[in-house]
Amino acid sequence: MSHLLETLLEEAFATVRRTQNSLQRHYQFPKADNMIKVAVGMRRTGKTYFLYQTINQLLQEGVTQEQILMINFEDDRLLPMTAKEMGELLDSFFSLYPANHDRCCYLFLDEIQNVKDWHRVVRRYFDSKYVQLYLTGSSSKLLSKEINTSLRGRSLALEIWPYSFSEYLEAQHITPEKKPLGQRSLDIMQQHLKNYFFRGGFPAVQHLFENEWREALQGYIDTVILRDIIERHNVTNISLLKYLITTLLNNAATLFSVNKFYNDIKNQGYRVGKGTIHNYLEYIQDAFLVFFIPIYSESTRKKQNTPKKIYAIDSGLIKATSTNVNDIYGKLLENLIYLELRKQNKKIYFYHTRDGYEIDFVTVDKKGERELIQVAWDLDENKAEEREKRALLQAEEELGIKGKIITAKEYLKTYHRV
Repeated sequence: MSHLLETLLEEAFATVRRTQNSLQRHYQFPKADNMIKVAVGMRRTGKTYFLYQTINQLLQEGVTQEQILMINFEDDRLLPMTAKEMGELLDSFFSLYPANHDRCCYLFLDEIQNVKDWHRVVRRYFDSKYVQLYLTGSSSKLLSKEINTSLRGRSLALEIWPYSFSEYLEAQHITPEKKPLGQRSLDIMQQHLKNYFFRGGFPAVQHLFENEWREALQGYIDTVILRDIIERHNVTNISLLKYLITTLLNNAATLFSVNKFYNDIKNQGYRVGKGTIHNYLEYIQDAFLVFFIPIYSESTRKKQNTPKKIYAIDSGLIKATSTNVNDIYGKLLENLIYLELRKQNKKIYFYHTRDGYEIDFVTVDKKGERELIQVAWDLDENKAEEREKRALLQAEEELGIKGKIITAKEYLKTYHRV
């Protein structure tokens, strides 16, 4: 085990050195020495790279390389691994560098959900060693469940997403147009936004050709299906699962009805219960692939029975799988605004007025402040401004909440700077 550890450390720090001058993600672990730091997110969003970024910061602050342990539990040389073997691997790090018993060490444990009962080892180290622990994982539910039950509030979680629009511009070496943004600058930035929608924000696809980009993103989906859904939850109806995921991505920023989907697949010859569909939806959301928001209502029954709206983790995944070209930029902008709101840790809903107008978002922040948001690509098209304002005014009257309309131009003036 000690010989393998030396090889793993050598390889990890070679990668750390290569990433010293790479794009800095717009994230930082909280400064909390008495807490376990956890980064969660879909595969290939850059969680491992974010760990390298954090290690480079520690090295710049004077922490020695011998004080840092970096283990990726996706490494085939470590699979399968038990909690006992994981403990022995970590113990061998202190045997390799005996001085570490008497100084603070920094343990980076990547994709830790691959080790069954990992939390037992983490808790032992947290309680008995002078260490700072940094974990990553690709499952929101498994990590949160084990953290809440076993680590009892001793951790702080951080969600890692694909590149934001501003990070995309940095990755493409594009300098944003300076304010004030006149029509020329807006036209240039709007084209960049369309390109961002097309390519998406996964770091590794930023400079690929179109055929490579599409194949890579479809491969990401296949990996999530295999590793984070089929293997983790013992799913056997693989063709139905894939069809469900394709349906969800093709219908981002629209309502999804389980009953309608159930009738659709029944007509195609699938023999499956609605309970299975609900389980699959939970698995898909747990893997950070697609998210669902409920209707804004005080009625629990209405929330449960009304179809939910769908949003994808990345516009590139939508474009890589979708054949839908109708109002595509409006849907992709709405999907982007959802992600921005999610990153602000707001509770997010949609709303239907008494006359059937749909409000894209009702948000509630941590202070309880509420806001209505309508999203439209361009208010000049097909009386869009009149339609959106009519819906917003009726919702403001019914709910007593102020609202606003976000267009592509408005987003470019403000949101991409966040």
